[in-house]
Amino acid sequence: MRRYFERISLSLSLDLSLHTHPWMILSLPFPPATCSVQSRPLSLKEIKPPPPVMRPLIFFYPANHAEGVEQMSSTNNWKGVFNISSYTQYFNVDTDIVLNRLMSSLYPINGDFFNKIEANPDLYGLVWITTTLVFVIAALGNCGTYLMNKHSDSSTSWSFDVSYISLAACSIYGYAVVVPLGFYFLLQYLGSNASLVRFWCMWGYSFFILVLSSFMFLLVIPVEFLRWIIIIITGGASATFVALNLRSHIEGNNDLTMVLVAAFILQMGLALFIKMWFFP
Repeated sequence: MRRYFERISLSLSLDLSLHTHPWMILSLPFPPATCSVQSRPLSLKEIKPPPPVMRPLIFFYPANHAEGVEQMSSTNNWKGVFNISSYTQYFNVDTDIVLNRLMSSLYPINGDFFNKIEANPDLYGLVWITTTLVFVIAALGNCGTYLMNKHSDSSTSWSFDVSYISLAACSIYGYAVVVPLGFYFLLQYLGSNASLVRFWCMWGYSFFILVLSSFMFLLVIPVEFLRWIIIIITGGASATFVALNLRSHIEGNNDLTMVLVAAFILQMGLALFIKMWFFP
């Protein structure tokens, strides 16, 4: 009898499933099912460990981590001596940065130029200022020579001496490249931590005041005494700028004082060379 009612209930549920919604089937009074599975304790092999919890990692960097990252990035940007893209990082400066460094070169007694270029030394100033100085002393030197000759002899005619350009290019470019390179190897040999790019950057901006002095020569052509005063002041300022900034690399070492003296004399000698050869 019980099996008979179970069959009726099953057929009724199948018939309702074809004509009604699922929620109506769930509401039918089915007899409770009995579970034949008996519970038993699990063994150690059947127990699974919980999934691992992902926790954030905390890194502690040393104090000089930023400097190391900067050196690594500059090393990664280097693609070879003959690859132009290797030098683009040294020309990544805007007008405000260049003007700020030009103004710093006019105040030589501060001696903090290396601190200002520590994060981003550039070669733009070296290329731009030395090229400007070459053309300025070559052009104004010819003009100054003509005006001086015209002042003494009114019949003097204008003539442009092309040798001024080649002499100016060889002397200025050679000095701007060789002298910082020589001091770099000298300080490295003496145990000082020097940077060649920073040396080239500093020496390049040191020529800016010599560009200004070349224009002053043209304004006071007839007065030779004033021309010597100008070259001594501007040459001394440029030499002081170089010497005081080099002092930061040899501070605390009295044995390297002659390096500062040599840098001062060389920079002063360049200024006197410009005066005597191009503005006689």
